[in-house]
Amino acid sequence: MIVTYLAMLNLGLHLFLSWLLTVQFHLGLAGVMSSMVIAYWIPVFGQLAFVFFGGCPLTWTGFSSAAFTELGAIVKLSLSSGVMLCVELWYNTILVLLTGYMKNAEIALDALSIWLAYIFTESKVVADAVAELSPLLAFSILLNSIQPVLSGVAVGSGWQSVVAYVNVTSYYLSGIPIGVILGYVLGFQVKGIWIGMLLGTLVQTIVLLFITLRTDWEKQVEIARQRLNRWSMDENGRQQNPGID
Repeated sequence: MIVTYLAMLNLGLHLFLSWLLTVQFHLGLAGVMSSMVIAYWIPVFGQLAFVFFGGCPLTWTGFSSAAFTELGAIVKLSLSSGVMLCVELWYNTILVLLTGYMKNAEIALDALSIWLAYIFTESKVVADAVAELSPLLAFSILLNSIQPVLSGVAVGSGWQSVVAYVNVTSYYLSGIPIGVILGYVLGFQVKGIWIGMLLGTLVQTIVLLFITLRTDWEKQVEIARQRLNRWSMDENGRQQNPGID
């Protein structure tokens, strides 16, 4: 429940800060980004406070020397997670930048960011561009209902480094080159960029699905059990099974 409460607080504060910084203080894009950054940190500090102040009495009994064991593995996992997320975020950013260098870039970018056309714009040109991209939007929604699940399975299994390699291959060796060829060389413009993006995501989804189906989940359960046994504590905060690998 704490995650739900923090998400609601996050949303409310984000909306309020966006209004305050952009409408009242006229900070424009800087205000929007500032409100987003502040809102992103709410779940982090909120969950830390929840744990530190007694929200998890059965799993958190305070700091001990065990908190500093196997930090190397945790750092490696954190770095892999960072690379995985950056590769994915940069992919979308690069596609937007590529769209910005096209003919009628303003219309293309508007169409790329607006889905309910006449709610957000009165421009018929932009609305027509949005209508032309609607089939791709439908396919994006379908694909994005599958890909995050598979990505979540991989992350939950500790395969961040594997996902990072998959993302680089899918996005940067497949999606972006295909998008550039379709958008610039073959003249499909923003539609070509989007098709390239979808193909990159499709390749990623297929690879992650293959990995998921080929995984021995009984073995993964055993690995998870061994880790829990190794890190479990007694009531005095001492490791119960420090020698288990």
